[in-house]
Amino acid sequence: MTEEEKLGKPTIEKKPSKVKKASENAILIGRKPVMNYVVACLTFFNSGEKNICVKARGRAISTAVDTVELLRRAFVKDLELKKISIGTEEFEREEGTKRNVSTIEISMTRP
Repeated sequence: MTEEEKLGKPTIEKKPSKVKKASENAILIGRKPVMNYVVACLTFFNSGEKNICVKARGRAISTAVDTVELLRRAFVKDLELKKISIGTEEFEREEGTKRNVSTIEISMTRP
């Protein structure tokens, strides 16, 4: 009998989620300054990660590209770009019209 069962506390079982999750080494780009994302990438690399993926949508794509270029040119000289994926996501607005939003994923590796 576990300690929780002895004290009468309910036990919680976690069920696997069917929601698609971002990989653990992914950095999602938003509205913050570029250096915030550069520091996040450096933190991943310094913690021992070899592969990082930077993801952005819409207007944040330029921030994602700036982040990778600044990281590559100033901080991590041996950074290799592994894969760049671009795409489009289609959203339906409240009015019922559809809208396309561009996406980008930049995978980087550090040897």
